[in-house]
Amino acid sequence: MEQEAAESLIQVASSDGSNPNSSDGSDPTCSEAVTRVKKLLFRRMLVGIKDGRFFLGTFHCIDKQGNIILQDSVEYRSTRRNSPSPMEQRCLGLILIPSSCRTSCHVGCSIEEQMSLLSV
Repeated sequence: MEQEAAESLIQVASSDGSNPNSSDGSDPTCSEAVTRVKKLLFRRMLVGIKDGRFFLGTFHCIDKQGNIILQDSVEYRSTRRNSPSPMEQRCLGLILIPSSCRTSCHVGCSIEEQMSLLSV
């Protein structure tokens, strides 16, 4: 599910209509994609990156390159590399997570919402 959510976010961000400022709905694919991403706005999102850290925050936006911006974010990282140990955390605020660093993306929602987002 998290891979599908991440892929849909990238598809929405990269869908480029002939006029990005057009809101008349002339491009059904773009308007449908935007509608799907709007469902994810202001939801809690857990994003993992390549170095093993995780960021938990509120999904704020995504750009055409697939970079995600989270607000009110908290960083979680392991204090020891070789042993499973408690995670250390620190508050960061507003952050940008480059798509090249992202390994996973989880959206917090109910089971019913998860089932409806599977089509995203």
